[in-house]
Amino acid sequence: MKKDLTIREMQQQVDEYISQFKEGYFSPLALMARLTEEAGELAREINHYYGEKPKRKDEEENSIDMELADCMFILTCFANSLDIDLEKAFHAMMHKFNTRDANRWTRKEE
Repeated sequence: MKKDLTIREMQQQVDEYISQFKEGYFSPLALMARLTEEAGELAREINHYYGEKPKRKDEEENSIDMELADCMFILTCFANSLDIDLEKAFHAMMHKFNTRDANRWTRKEE
């Protein structure tokens, strides 16, 4: 069984993968297009599993978990290409939600 990854370790693995190719990271605009494509593929899978649109019999079998992972890969490439520490950004984002939106939602009773 593989050990859990930190976000920083995930960014490092992706960077090691991308660094072996001369082309390197795509431009931010190309990465945005790729992320949009992957989000569309995720939406299609969600629609097949939870929506009213069943798959055609000749359609390839994809999974929601793999489509989410594809999105994570592109997001990680995006962050790496812009030298963004996703772990640091994640903590800052959670701080924002825990302060700005602290009373926005109805909390479950303990």
